[in-house]
Amino acid sequence: MSDIAVEASTSRAGGAVGIFPALVLALAAYAGFPGEARAHTPHQCPQDFPDLPAISGHLAQGDIDSGRISFSNLFRHGREVFSANWNHCDGQGRPATTGTGAARVPDEPAFIRTSGPDANSCAGCHNVPRAGGAGDFVANVFVLAQAQDPVITSLDPAFSNERNTLGMFGAGAIEMLAREMTAELQQAAAQLGDGEHTLNAKGIPFEVTLSGGEVIASRGVDTDLVVKPFHQAGVVVSLREFTVNAFNHHHGMQPEERFDLNPANGFNVDHDGDGISGEMTIGDITAATVYQAALAVPGRVLPAAPQARREVAAGEALFEQVSCADCHIPALYLDNRQFVEPNPFNPAGTVSSGISYAFDLTREGEKPRLEHYGNQGAVVRAYTDLKRHNLCDEEIRVLCNEQLAQGRPEQDGRPGSEFFLTRKLWDVGNSAPYGHRGDLTTITEAILAHGGEARASRDAFVELSVDDQRSVIRFLRSLQVLPEGSPRTLIRP
Repeated sequence: MSDIAVEASTSRAGGAVGIFPALVLALAAYAGFPGEARAHTPHQCPQDFPDLPAISGHLAQGDIDSGRISFSNLFRHGREVFSANWNHCDGQGRPATTGTGAARVPDEPAFIRTSGPDANSCAGCHNVPRAGGAGDFVANVFVLAQAQDPVITSLDPAFSNERNTLGMFGAGAIEMLAREMTAELQQAAAQLGDGEHTLNAKGIPFEVTLSGGEVIASRGVDTDLVVKPFHQAGVVVSLREFTVNAFNHHHGMQPEERFDLNPANGFNVDHDGDGISGEMTIGDITAATVYQAALAVPGRVLPAAPQARREVAAGEALFEQVSCADCHIPALYLDNRQFVEPNPFNPAGTVSSGISYAFDLTREGEKPRLEHYGNQGAVVRAYTDLKRHNLCDEEIRVLCNEQLAQGRPEQDGRPGSEFFLTRKLWDVGNSAPYGHRGDLTTITEAILAHGGEARASRDAFVELSVDDQRSVIRFLRSLQVLPEGSPRTLIRP
């Protein structure tokens, strides 16, 4: 990393959320959507209600497609959408639907932590160490409870999977890695006959079983071979799907691409019965997606003292020596450094075609950005393999508190609820707490919680001297979200 600067300030800290998979609705039959230019009247409060909506205007997707909206203006609108404290005049609340869009009698609480709506703003939960980041335990979410009617008020894991917020920094690079891996896996599988095979994507092995030309079993990825890099369970394809799910679940605001996909109805449906129609345009979702995709990538914070720097370097070598890097792969490589919207692998109910927007992840967006690699590619130093693993065994079961599979298939005789994506470590130094529930307060606790497929690496760490263990932790603490505009590496006293 040649991009280095000396920096003496500290970062802000704060709060948490996660996002959930959507149930397929009747309107979700439309997988794509025309990017036509369509004026959207700004939301207004009722005539006898003297207040204002959180944002005054919405974007028409046609204006984005035509190039009339510059990247900086699109990013700015996305930031506004991400940071707005939504209110009733914007369409906040979903009195007549659940968090998946199913109709219900409007007799449930306006806000409820366990089933949602549960947040005023995306940034209210994604804010550690700054807006767009991870979150505190206090704002954990309860995945799957939003589908229930009447709402779930219990925290019992029989009803929901409790999750801590993940950070979105570097998310554009992560989505593009997943797309390229998906293409590699699907193309490789198409060339193979029946039987058990090992497919490789970015050098990462995925075991699959084919029968009759179909994948009938797989390890680390679903049988559709679509790498889903969002949600700690690895069940959400893209930032766009993540965002569409979130607005309905957490804020009670319906994106038109999922809830109003039929142009013949004039885009004028009040799906949730709150008196507001057309709550989130396709352009709004594109802006919020691009904003998250263009957030800075995490980098390194190194100590100024030479001896301390040597300890960090020693810790990095030990991290690989005890095989942590087998799954937390230090660097993966994009063939194409463009972030392209939309994702063609998006599921029904999320736009997957008919619109088009792209930007260069190494040239546009917040700094620090990705490093160039080759003529068209980029380096992604995320410390992950984007693969599902089981970290539980008969002795260590800290990370096996969930009961609901959430679409994750059983593997090797173990329930899907035990499998999680390899955590990205590029922000681990300032994105505590840890574990999918956020109930581990230190990196050391998180390492010791590794059983199952990671048991050998965990035990190798335990066998290190205390000084060597401290070096590993010091290395991991150097991987951080940096202040906006920073170079990729900072030196601090």
